[in-house]
Amino acid sequence: MPVNLIRGPGENMSKFLKRKEKMMKKSDKYSYQLGTQSMDHGSRIYDVAGYRLPSVTTVLGKTKDQKFLKDWTAKVGEQEATRIKNGSSARGTAMHKFLEHYILGTGYDDLTGLGQEAKSMAEKVIEIGLAPVEEYYGSEVTMYYPGLYAGSTDLVCSHNGEDAIVDFKQANRPKKKEWIEDYYLQIAAYAMAHDYVHNSAINKGVIMVCTPDLYYQEFVITGAELRQYKHKFLKRLDMYHDLKFDEKEKANIKIKEEDFYNGA
Repeated sequence: MPVNLIRGPGENMSKFLKRKEKMMKKSDKYSYQLGTQSMDHGSRIYDVAGYRLPSVTTVLGKTKDQKFLKDWTAKVGEQEATRIKNGSSARGTAMHKFLEHYILGTGYDDLTGLGQEAKSMAEKVIEIGLAPVEEYYGSEVTMYYPGLYAGSTDLVCSHNGEDAIVDFKQANRPKKKEWIEDYYLQIAAYAMAHDYVHNSAINKGVIMVCTPDLYYQEFVITGAELRQYKHKFLKRLDMYHDLKFDEKEKANIKIKEEDFYNGA
C-alpha cells in the first residue's frame, strides 16, 4: 500500500522534495499481523493471531542478571538512577518516533528540548545506519512465535542486499559488545519468529546505536553467531517458564497455608 507523504510542520517545499527523493521503498514481500500490547502484573503481554504471549523484553528482563544494575543503583542512589532511566527511556522513545516517521515518509517534529536532541540522534542513524537499506518490509512490526513469545521490532528490511532485522537503540555512552548480549538475544528471537511464521531465512541482525553526543555505533550479527544466540534465547525462555512455574507453586502453597490457618 503506498504511503502518503506529508509535509512536516514548518518544512519548506525544497526540504519536502528532498525527503521525498530519499524515502525508502516499501515492499510487500511479507504480510504482518497487528498485535496489541497490555501489562499484566508488570509483564508486557502481546495478543496476536489468537495467542496471548509474553514479550521478548519481559522474558529477557525477568531472566537477566541484575547484579550490575543493583550495584549501579547503590552507587548513584535510587532517585538519581530513576531520573537517568526515565530520561533515557523518554529519549529513546522520541528517537524511535522520528525514525518511524522517516521510514514511513510522514512528516513529524517535536520542538521540545528532548525532542530536538532525539531528532539529531535519529538523523545520525538515518545518515549512517539506514544508508545501506534499499527497501523495507515493515516498520514497528509485531513478531510472534506461536505459543512461545512475541515482540515488536523496529524494522525488517533489505540491508546491503540481505534480509535483516534492525533494532534502534539510544545509549548514554558508547557500548561494548560484551555489554549488550540482550540486544543480540532480542534480534535472534525476532529472526527466529519471523522465519517460523513467514517461512523466511533471516540471516542478519543489525543493532544501530546512537548517543546524545551523536556517537554512532553499529553491531551486526550473522550466520553461526546468530544461530548461537537463538539457542541462548531459548535457554532464557526455558528459564523464564521455570521462574513462572515457581511463582505459581509459591502462590498455591501460600493459598493452602492461609486456608489451613483460617480453618484452624
